[in-house]
Amino acid sequence: MPHPALTPPGVHPDRLRVLADGAPLAAGPVVYWMQQAQRTRANPALTHALALGAELGRPVAVVVGLTSAYPEATARAYAFLLEGLRDVRVALAARGVGFALALGDPAEVALAAARHAAVLVVDRGYLRHQRAWHERVAAAAPCPVVQVEGDVVVPVDVASGKAEYAARTLRPKLQRALDAFLDPEPSVAVGPPWTGESPPVAPFADVADELDDPERLRRRLGVDESVAPVSRLFPGGERAAEVRVRRLLDEVLASYADDRNQPQRDGVSYLGMHLHFGQVSPVELVRRVRAVRTAGAADAVGGVALGAAAFVEELVVRRELAVNHVERVADYGHYGSLPAWARATLAKHAADPRPDLVLDDDALLAGGTRDPYWNAAMLEMRATGYQHNYMRMYWGKKVLEWSATPEIAYERLLRWNNRYLLDGRDPNSYAGVGWVFGLHDRPWVERPIFGTVRYMNAAGLRRKADPGAYVRKVEARVRSLKGDTP
Repeated sequence: MPHPALTPPGVHPDRLRVLADGAPLAAGPVVYWMQQAQRTRANPALTHALALGAELGRPVAVVVGLTSAYPEATARAYAFLLEGLRDVRVALAARGVGFALALGDPAEVALAAARHAAVLVVDRGYLRHQRAWHERVAAAAPCPVVQVEGDVVVPVDVASGKAEYAARTLRPKLQRALDAFLDPEPSVAVGPPWTGESPPVAPFADVADELDDPERLRRRLGVDESVAPVSRLFPGGERAAEVRVRRLLDEVLASYADDRNQPQRDGVSYLGMHLHFGQVSPVELVRRVRAVRTAGAADAVGGVALGAAAFVEELVVRRELAVNHVERVADYGHYGSLPAWARATLAKHAADPRPDLVLDDDALLAGGTRDPYWNAAMLEMRATGYQHNYMRMYWGKKVLEWSATPEIAYERLLRWNNRYLLDGRDPNSYAGVGWVFGLHDRPWVERPIFGTVRYMNAAGLRRKADPGAYVRKVEARVRSLKGDTP
């Protein structure tokens, strides 16, 4: 059993893991190393830190370590992240919580803060570099370390202890556990307010004040500027996420079941990027969507109920299936992590003629194919940092069809996904790219090139949607981003 002082009442105990046990140290604040959950609302890690601070009579400080070497991130991602951290700094100050932002290896920044802390609280990410950071901190911190999981609805270890084959195998497990993890965040009595100077992160310097000019701070970091920010379309932060949530609830949910797979319409939430950076709580989203479903007007209940069910399916089942994949499959992100049946059928057809195998990476990135729908999907990704999910599937299938080998196609898709999309470098990225090659799917009718991996073509796209209107929508959005239209 962990030391009882580390687990005061409040957060659901299944969200807690004591990574380094022991009594809280006799002096120092409670420090929350914020990494995955970059928000102040409905954040169980922050709630737990505040509960510890109140129990121990200590102030609470939040520390963020920011590295320019984050895997595959560009100026586009850093702009979104810094806009979010600016919101965090302002909201924490209003609650009497200290905040420090240090430029350096995140684990080393956390350890620097832990040297002055009574307890270190951390949130939970699932990618291998995040796990490595937490293991390093837990092994070296001079104080107890408590991890709090708040960026899935059902904690990953509760949901399943194995790699799930498909959504249909994980769904019943999530449904059985779901209601136990939907309670609202408890109200926590805040302990002594932070009244000192910057939370101690020496030898790192606190640059939190530089968040007032996120562009200048980004350039100081020296990150890859070749993929430009898209803040005009998609600003980052809790406040921007709340605007998106209100739009989902008020305008989108009633038609979401039908419109989410219509790329020519605007019937999606645009919350994937905010979920990736932890700027919105998936638990709070489920609660608010369910509340709208329950309170809907009589003539709209059917549509709202269908939309709510579709949204929760994607937010909980599909998203947490992706988390299960990266948590349970050691070599995720590599071609060898794909199902054996899929690799076998693709290998069988690896020598099939590929009549459209004419373009290299640069030509594909430029949208130089004979397929206007694919070109628009690539343009949407590259120019705006967003790609409609239905078109993302089509885009991926065509790259598989056009690449010399499935291995080349896999590498291309993952590289472009992670480089250009604001929700790239996410568990959904690895599961989504893997789906193109059969992950979380089943064998279909055998075809050239694809074997029994699911196939998509332009004719199917036209039967189910209006891709011509999608092309026009993307072109108008790109013009808007450039300032060519009001």
